[in-house]
Amino acid sequence: MAIVMSVNAGSSSLKFQVYEMPEEKVLAKGLVERIGLNDGVFSITVDGQKYTTTCDIPDHEAAVRMLVDALLEHHVVNSLDDIKAVGHRIVHGGEFYSDSVEASTDAVEKVEECIPLAPLHNPAGLVGYKSFSKLLPDASQTFVFDTAFHQTMPAENFIYPIPYEYYEEDKIRRYGFHGTSHKYLTQRYAEITGKKPEDVQIITCHLGNGGSITAVKDGKSFKTSMGLTPLAGIEMGTRSGDIDPAIPGVLMQRHNLTAQEVDNILNKKSGLLGVSGVSSDSRDIENAAKEGNERAKLASKIFDDRVIETVGGYYALMGGADAILFAGGIGENSITTREAIIDGLAALGVKLDHEANNCRGKEVKISADDSSMDVYVIPTDEEVMIARDAYKNLAAE
Repeated sequence: MAIVMSVNAGSSSLKFQVYEMPEEKVLAKGLVERIGLNDGVFSITVDGQKYTTTCDIPDHEAAVRMLVDALLEHHVVNSLDDIKAVGHRIVHGGEFYSDSVEASTDAVEKVEECIPLAPLHNPAGLVGYKSFSKLLPDASQTFVFDTAFHQTMPAENFIYPIPYEYYEEDKIRRYGFHGTSHKYLTQRYAEITGKKPEDVQIITCHLGNGGSITAVKDGKSFKTSMGLTPLAGIEMGTRSGDIDPAIPGVLMQRHNLTAQEVDNILNKKSGLLGVSGVSSDSRDIENAAKEGNERAKLASKIFDDRVIETVGGYYALMGGADAILFAGGIGENSITTREAIIDGLAALGVKLDHEANNCRGKEVKISADDSSMDVYVIPTDEEVMIARDAYKNLAAE
């Protein structure tokens, strides 16, 4: 038995979950928000009871100190020595890593090399790692990369049709993200169906405020919708997804905008929010659409159609698939979105069991008996995947 932590550090946040491994029993979970800002918020849930503290949290090291103090206070651990391993979500591992690795000087340097590819996320991940390393010097530390699962894509699915030198010199290519989630869904589907992972042919739809779709062929990522950055692919909460690449230049010229300003528009002011003018939250969009808001209806239609065309295209590229899986905040909870997407895939022979689909946030098969493919809702669990990899590296030491 070992106590293992799963950590996801953002620029001003820290999400964590504490497990007893290998049983994968959740001992505690929580979130630190507004790190470095006034009125930081620390919350931890132990045995179903949530405790929240509001105070100034100057930096990630202070957040980690609050976290470990809370684990002691609530008797999750008897001493800090009980925490044997920490797994850190790192967004970008570039072409360096196709699996999780033990944190080392070399690994840190490679994560730093990838900072231009993930300028907001990779520095935050490293700050989290350094803070935990300082306070838990004897614990094993593991980097778990969002991009790792997608390193199995063949070249035709990750090379962009621009001058090849930009790939050779600048490593501009499709990387894909949400890899930890897509890997979890692949493994969970294999468990549910009793298949070997290498026999799995599925299309995984991680649909949330950020969304990506992955074709999984022979248990490995074959193609995925996000690209060099998480901006590519389907419409998202505030991200545009794929657009005509000439649009940024047109906007810069006509509105005297900088490249950074256009990037901000496409990442933070577009997607469901930009089209609807209502919200980036799909629940708000659904409610507005029901009330007759035409732009909300349009935003939803664009979202559904982008998913349909991506799934349909991946089905053709793979030469067929056994199942479609839904996960993420929208995929797990939006009954109407799942219905619209599956109805839109009727040409592939996919059919929905509407009664089974009338559920939120639970693992369930929602396809009809005469459907050409199985359709499942599988709540994703990136945290347990991080904990598993951290425990695996601990066991290997």
